[in-house]
Amino acid sequence: MIIAEQKPLKELLELTKEFKNILVVGCGACVSICFAGGEKETATLAASMRLAARADKRELKTTESMTLRQCEWEFIEPLAEDVEAADVVLSTACGVGVQAMAEKYPHKLIIPALNTTSMGMPVEQGVWLENCGGCGNCILGSTGGLCPIARCAKTMLNGPCGGSQNGKCEVSSEIDCVWDLIYKRLKGQGLLNLMIELAPPKDWTSARDGGQRKIIREDLIIPESRPFKDEK
Repeated sequence: MIIAEQKPLKELLELTKEFKNILVVGCGACVSICFAGGEKETATLAASMRLAARADKRELKTTESMTLRQCEWEFIEPLAEDVEAADVVLSTACGVGVQAMAEKYPHKLIIPALNTTSMGMPVEQGVWLENCGGCGNCILGSTGGLCPIARCAKTMLNGPCGGSQNGKCEVSSEIDCVWDLIYKRLKGQGLLNLMIELAPPKDWTSARDGGQRKIIREDLIIPESRPFKDEK
C-alpha cells in the first residue's frame, strides 16, 4: 500500500487562502487504511478548515466528496459536477491520485492535502513501515522476502556494512539491520547458500531514475478506451 500523512493544517490554510469554496475529496484506498485520507479524515479536515477560517473571520465554504480510488479515471469521473462547483480541490489522496485528478480536471487547481511517504504496510496499530523501493527489478526471492533496497540505509546487496552492530543499523539503534534479518530468515529456511552467491551491481535502468516508468500489457488494452496514445 502507499503510505501518506496529512499536511499540517496551517500549511493547508495557507495553500487555500485565496479561495472561498473548497471541495475536499477523500480516497477510500491506501490512504484510508493509514488513516490519512479516508471518509472520516476528509470530514475532519473540512470541519477543521471551516473552524480555523471562522476564527480568522474568513469566509469559507467546504464541500466533501468521497471516491473509492482517485488514481483511476472511472472513479473520479463522477466527481465532475462537484469539481466544477468548487473554486479549488483539496485532495486527500496520495500523489498518484492528486496527479490523476489534475490530469482529469486540468482547468481546476488540485492541491494535495497529504504528504506521500513510501510503499509499505501496517506492522502494528498506528505504525506503518516502508518495505518496498519500487526499483522495478525485484530480488526478494534471494533475500528471504526482505528488501535491502528499501530497508538498508546504503542499499547494500551483499550483506551488511561495517557499521552494523548487534543486529542494528548504524543510522539508528532503533532500526534493525535488514541483512541481519535476512541472515536469520534464510538460516531458518535452510537457504544460507543464497548469501554465498555474490549479487552483481544493481541494474538501476528499471528504477525511477530513468524518468517516469510505464508498463504496457497489449493483451489487456481496449484501443478506443486509451486516454493516452503512444507515439510511434
